[in-house]
Amino acid sequence: MNPDPRDDLDDADALSFAEAGIESPLTTAELCRVVGSRVRELRQALNMTMSAFANDAGISLGMLSKIEHGQSAPSLSTLARLAGTAKVPVTALFRGLDEEHDLVIVRAGEGHEIHHDRGGPDRLYQDLGTLRGPNRVIEPMITTITEPGGVFPLYQHPGVEFLHVLDGSLYYGYGGKAYLLNTGDTMQIHGEVAHGPVELVELPVRFISIKVYPASEPRTAAGG
Repeated sequence: MNPDPRDDLDDADALSFAEAGIESPLTTAELCRVVGSRVRELRQALNMTMSAFANDAGISLGMLSKIEHGQSAPSLSTLARLAGTAKVPVTALFRGLDEEHDLVIVRAGEGHEIHHDRGGPDRLYQDLGTLRGPNRVIEPMITTITEPGGVFPLYQHPGVEFLHVLDGSLYYGYGGKAYLLNTGDTMQIHGEVAHGPVELVELPVRFISIKVYPASEPRTAAGG
């Protein structure tokens, strides 16, 4: 079988991972396997056949097969075409390597302060950070309430939410009922059901809430 001329173009501008400045404790063969696995996952997520994906990327079906099976080290131009076809940045092809993992650390007292329209000096909402990405998968927050009174809005959002009371006690509304939560108590709820503080019992109240969204859902306005 005659070689595909598109593959000759790949060979002409081919660079090794090392020459391209991609440093990793992994071998080239291991890098090829990681890249191949990511390309296959991204293609399948688009519900594209190998033939259609290869055609859109401007490479031969045989070359794509070799890449997905970790049998070929794609050139930089090929990586760019693969990423463009998958509609992701080139760096997404290397996810899964230890050095590509994100990490977020929020030091004590350094949480990002969030202001609500119905908030005030007696209510403090602190976002404890999130990993980068177009969608927020997990949203941790600490809510502090120091004074009684005021209106507490109810919240609804996709996914689930976990709460843990750090200090004080309160009645927490969920689905038309109110549940007493004391220091040390936890609660896990479905986010689609209206929920939020409804009555303060012992001040100050401080609780941590962790929203876990479906992976495809963008984050909503912060709340409790």
